Amino acid sequence: MEVLARAGIMAIASMFVGVLPLTMGIMYAIWPSEHRLALMRPLSLATIFAAVAGTALGFINELRFVARSGTATFTPQISQGTAEGLMTLFFNFGCLTVAWLCITLGLWRRSGAAP
Repeated sequence: MEVLARAGIMAIASMFVGVLPLTMGIMYAIWPSEHRLALMRPLSLATIFAAVAGTALGFINELRFVARSGTATFTPQISQGTAEGLMTLFFNFGCLTVAWLCITLGLWRRSGAAP
């Protein structure tokens, strides 16, 4: 939780994008429709791009810290910055995993396999 509390506004914004396909996946699992399924591809792509951009921004900030401090060794501060940089990647891909599992459930229900 400390990593999330220290996240910058861009990290939080890129993680918010991951919530969109998760919400759509849950909606599709409950009310499957072609429209919701068609929206999953662009929402998934947006989440992937947001995850990569958030991670890149985290590493950019970490490299700026290393350049300003003149630190050439792996310190706890560098470890913390690396963890913060990877947080958006982990969160967004976790949301995508759950979203697509919900889509799978909706497809299963829609095909008539569910009772």
